[in-house]
Amino acid sequence: MKVIILQADICWADPEANRLHLDGMLDAQPGADLYVFPEMFSTGFCTQPEGVAEPVDSDTLRWMKRKAEEKDCALAGSIAVEEEGKYYNRFYFVTPDGKARWYNKKHLFTYGGEDKHYTPGNERVVVPFRGVRFLLEVCYDLRFPVWSRNRGDYDAILYVASWPTPRVEAWKALLRARAIENQCYVVAVNRVGKDPYCEYCGGSAVISPYGHTLAACADGQEECAGALIDMGELEAFRKKFPVLDDADEFSLTTDYTDLEY
Repeated sequence: MKVIILQADICWADPEANRLHLDGMLDAQPGADLYVFPEMFSTGFCTQPEGVAEPVDSDTLRWMKRKAEEKDCALAGSIAVEEEGKYYNRFYFVTPDGKARWYNKKHLFTYGGEDKHYTPGNERVVVPFRGVRFLLEVCYDLRFPVWSRNRGDYDAILYVASWPTPRVEAWKALLRARAIENQCYVVAVNRVGKDPYCEYCGGSAVISPYGHTLAACADGQEECAGALIDMGELEAFRKKFPVLDDADEFSLTTDYTDLEY
């Protein structure tokens, strides 16, 4: 499967301009099975979504469905969504048949105030597409390895982000760690440019289960990069070196307070 990551700059709170811009980036990179955009790619990372978030049946979601059908591909990226008076950082995975699966970001970025306006998700979402199972994750989720622990239910993690420049080395290190510890591909897209609060330098990449960088975008500039997800190679690696068989069996609800170290 061919995957392309789109490390884009984002116009603040202007979905129409951002869709038009991404149209051009998509057209310049034909022939992929999956295209991945950054977090809140239609507006920028708006922690105060009132008047900015889009409705459930948004123009942006309809645009994703139309482009997926036109290009016979899947599109993935998160949007600020308002639904029944609540706001969600919703990661959509849209397939060429017009279907949309989504994951509501669980770990809201309290340091930036995201938790004061958004409702966290509580469902882990894995989407199968063309022989690959994708776990959907958003930005701050990257810092919580238990949530993304491979339970034998996925082959690749998609991370979409608005990860600021001062902490980009943490982003790069954690992406590689998630790939290695979960024996999976990691497809990660961070934005570039500025918003009213932060500056972003990208660091978007596709990482192999061995921790090797298969493709990467140059820091600090808009760029696309592509790589292949090779399921035969992944399955052979897991069979030869079955690390996940020895993984800890702690569940997400385990009470750790009585453990001795």
